[in-house]
Amino acid sequence: MNFTLMILGMAAVTVFIKAAIFVLGGRMMFPPLVQQALGFVPVTVLTAIIVPMVLAPHGEGLELTWRNPQLIGALAAMLVCAATRRQLLTITIALAVFFGWQFGLMGV
Repeated sequence: MNFTLMILGMAAVTVFIKAAIFVLGGRMMFPPLVQQALGFVPVTVLTAIIVPMVLAPHGEGLELTWRNPQLIGALAAMLVCAATRRQLLTITIALAVFFGWQFGLMGV
């Protein structure tokens, strides 16, 4: 029962925040510093989601070895993105490296 109340409370807070922004629309103005800071929110949230999955894929501790396909795929993605700045190419090569590394190592 506690989890249900917690989930309903989080849903209510989320709906309230989204509804307030939707209702207030363009009448709500943020200072330039806050606007600039809000521009970093998507990158920060994505980083907070991806980094733990890459560095500790099984949730038990850091796996900084060459046997970690998530880490190898992420490194490939960083290299391709830095070299080409093309998102679709980055995703394609990173997935190919990840799956190749994962299934290639399982066969060894």
